[in-house]
Amino acid sequence: MSASYCAFAPGNPIHAGYHDTEYGFPVDDEAALFERLVLEINQAGLSWELMLKKRDGFRAAYAAFDVDAVAAFREKDRARLLADAAIIRNRLKVDAAIWNAQRIIELRASHGGFSAWLEAHNPQPQDAWTKLFRKTFKFTGPLVVEEFLLSTGYLPGAHITSCPVFARIKASNPPWLRAGLDHQERT
Repeated sequence: MSASYCAFAPGNPIHAGYHDTEYGFPVDDEAALFERLVLEINQAGLSWELMLKKRDGFRAAYAAFDVDAVAAFREKDRARLLADAAIIRNRLKVDAAIWNAQRIIELRASHGGFSAWLEAHNPQPQDAWTKLFRKTFKFTGPLVVEEFLLSTGYLPGAHITSCPVFARIKASNPPWLRAGLDHQERT
C-alpha cells in the first residue's frame, strides 16, 4: 500500500473498514499480530484487496489465528489448508504460517511474546527490521516486513497527514511515535 491508499480506500466497500480502523494503528494482541503477519505473507505477489476478501476464510482456516493451535498443525492440517479455496493455497505460505506460529511461541519464552519482541527491537531502520524478521520468521522479505510494520504502527507512513485517520493514529500513540520517529509521506 502506498500513500495513495488514503485516496481510494475511504468509502471503498472492501478497503474502508481496514483503512479507517486498523491500518497503522498500534497492535499488541498476539492473535491480531499473527493475523497481520499471515495476511502480509499471503499478499506477496497478490493484491491486498484479495486478502481482505479472503480474511474470513483465513480466520476459519487458521483457527482464528490462535498461535498455539496453528503451531500444532501437522500434515493433515497442511493438506486441509492446501485444499481450502477460501485462502491462498501455496505450500510455502502455509508452511510459513505454521513455522512462524512456532517461532512466536518461542518469543514468549525469550521476550514475553510477539508484541514484547517487537517493542524490544523498536525503533530500528527498515533494513534492520527485515534482517531481524528473516532471522526469526519465514517468508518475510522487505515488502512483507515493511507492510507488517506499517500496518501495526511500528513504521510511520501508513496514512498521509491530510487523511482524517492520521490524527486518530497519532492520538493512539503508535510505536513509531513513541520511538520519536518522524512521519514521512510515502510515495
